[in-house]
Amino acid sequence: MLISVVLNVKNEERYIADLLDSIVVQEGPLEIIVVDAGSEDNTRDIVQKYVDRYSFIHIFTMPGRRGKSTNYGIAKSTGEVIAFTGGDDLANPNWLRELRKSFQSGADIVAGRSIMIGLRAWEELDRVELRHKGFDVSYPSANEAFRREIIGEIGGFDDWFITAEDIDLNYRAVDAGYKITYNPNAIIYRRTKSTVYEFYRQAFWNGVGRKQLTMKHGNLWNKYDPLKMLQQKMGFWSLTRLIVAILGYMGFKLAKDYRAERGRYSTHESDLMGKHFN
Repeated sequence: MLISVVLNVKNEERYIADLLDSIVVQEGPLEIIVVDAGSEDNTRDIVQKYVDRYSFIHIFTMPGRRGKSTNYGIAKSTGEVIAFTGGDDLANPNWLRELRKSFQSGADIVAGRSIMIGLRAWEELDRVELRHKGFDVSYPSANEAFRREIIGEIGGFDDWFITAEDIDLNYRAVDAGYKITYNPNAIIYRRTKSTVYEFYRQAFWNGVGRKQLTMKHGNLWNKYDPLKMLQQKMGFWSLTRLIVAILGYMGFKLAKDYRAERGRYSTHESDLMGKHFN
């Protein structure tokens, strides 16, 4: 089973070599598709050195939002399974082996375990789960893999999303009748943000993404688990992160430029998106 690891990266010169080093040693067969979304640093030059060294690594350039760049990488890949992770992450040596095990057992979609590394106070922060038809659809694409035909059927990532495009993909996959399998042994080490500014910037855009989800899929408040949210540790960082996320949520709600896009979804457009992957 060939697994294509599709990486959407931008300005990752600090960490991209570490990520690629952690993937090239994975159990094969595999290919690595790197899509540079318009880096202004040395990311492409660093990746090119790996392309020159390994025949199964390929680099392409496609500026745009994460959905657009990642879709381009999917279209360039050839694997039966498409796996995703982030440009500043690290893969456990058994990551692809564990993903492959789950698919060989019949899984449709596999979400692995993400272990945060960095500032300890930020490592311990929980994500806000969103459940749909019995599945947690908030698993991040930083550690997730899909059978190729599923991505094709549901039309890939929606590049309208600024963020939360991975949650939207999971939501639509579950709607289409597919199941998300959690494999805690498929581990990705994810770095926390390195500055306070980046931390709150991420929180703000996460809030925007959650609002975009409601604009596309309708009211989702009943899909959150209030009890589980109350059980989370509510310290300074989690509380202020929540406040900034709410600001992002409310700010996007008021943005006139995006209100007009509420009605742009249609079966016809979904069909056109799906043809891109056939």
